[in-house]
Amino acid sequence: MGGELRRRAVHASGVGFPALYLLDLAAWRTVGYLLVVGSAVAAILEAVRLLIGLDWAVYETLTREYERDNVAGYALYMFSMTAVAWVFDPPVAVPGMLMLALGDPVSGLLGSNEAGRAKRAGVVAAMFAVCFALGTLVLVRTVAPPTAALAAAVGAAGATVADGYTPVVAGYVVDDNITIPPTACLGIWLVLRFGA
Repeated sequence: MGGELRRRAVHASGVGFPALYLLDLAAWRTVGYLLVVGSAVAAILEAVRLLIGLDWAVYETLTREYERDNVAGYALYMFSMTAVAWVFDPPVAVPGMLMLALGDPVSGLLGSNEAGRAKRAGVVAAMFAVCFALGTLVLVRTVAPPTAALAAAVGAAGATVADGYTPVVAGYVVDDNITIPPTACLGIWLVLRFGA
C-alpha cells in the first residue's frame, strides 16, 4: 500500500501544471512549453531506462510490473498532458488534465483493476463524480452553467471509461495515463462545439 500511495501522490503532483494557469501564475503558452520540457525529460529518462538500463530505486517504487519493459506511466502522463495542452484551448484542456491528475489517483486508491478487466461499479461512480466536479468547476468560469454541466458530464464519462477499463492491445497494456485526457477533452470539445 505504501508504494501505491507514493504513486498516487506523484500522480497528483501533476495538478501543478494546470494550476499555474488557473491561478494566473503563468500564461497558457508558458504552461505548454513547460509540459514540452517535462515530456522531453521523460522521453530521455525512458530511453535511457529501456535501452541502457537505468536502475534507480525510484523506478522500482513507482512503476508497475507491466511498465518494466514498456514506456512507464509517468512518461505517458506527460505526453498526454502535453498533447491536450497544445491541441485544445484552456477551457477544454484544463478539465481533462485535472481529471488525470486528481480523478485518476482517487479512483486508484479506491480500487485498481487488472489489465483487461473493469473496475468495480463504486470505483467507477467515484471517478465520474470527481471528474464531473472538476470539469464543472473549471468550465463555469467561461461557459454558461447548463452547457458547462453537460460538457463536464460528457468529459467525465470519457475519463471514467478510460480509467475504468484498461485494454490490452497486441500484448501491450494501454495505460489510462495516455487515454484519460484526450478522451475527456474530446467529449468536452464536442459539447462546446456542437451541443450549445
